[in-house]
Amino acid sequence: MKLVMDNLGFLFTGAYYTLLITIVSMFFGLFIGLFTAIARLKGNRLVAGIARVYVSIIRGTPIIVQIFIIYYGLPDYGIALQPMTAAYISLSINIGAYLSETFRGAILSVDKGQTEAALSLGLTPWQTMRKVVLPQAARTAIPPMGNTFIGILKETSLVSIVTVTELLRSAQLLIAQYYVAMPFYLAIAIMYWVMSTGFSAILNVIERKLSKAY
Repeated sequence: MKLVMDNLGFLFTGAYYTLLITIVSMFFGLFIGLFTAIARLKGNRLVAGIARVYVSIIRGTPIIVQIFIIYYGLPDYGIALQPMTAAYISLSINIGAYLSETFRGAILSVDKGQTEAALSLGLTPWQTMRKVVLPQAARTAIPPMGNTFIGILKETSLVSIVTVTELLRSAQLLIAQYYVAMPFYLAIAIMYWVMSTGFSAILNVIERKLSKAY
């Protein structure tokens, strides 16, 4: 383990990029997912159809193929992206599709009577969605959102194939330098586990607070 300790700073840098990619992708994925869910529920037939096709394509294809399309495919059409940018875009689009189903289910779980009551009190449909439906849907959506968040944290390892130096790529570079694999793989496995456990704890706190609020 001496090699691991000597290179711990390099691994921590990789872990930082793993967290950065996860947080940025989740941030944009939340907006994509919420917009897509509302489009499917409230949009006209065309908008709902486009949203449905987007979700079907993303959920029906491997994320590694999506990364390849964004990073290696787009340059065929004159769009060359930096590795980090490609990682952000591909993971955000992927998360958005899965979160849209989470949000859609959470919104549908809110009693329709509350929507009707809010509308009868003079709230607009948008105000009803923002002030009545979404706050209650958030409580339902938090647990599956947490699973998605932790899943994408681990899936960031796939962007190593487009030369992003996140945690897995950092370990691979050290393995190529020292010709020793097991210590570095064990070290990053522990680091992934610690990060996943930390996120789970944070999400549990948020879930408890939301439960008390409603």
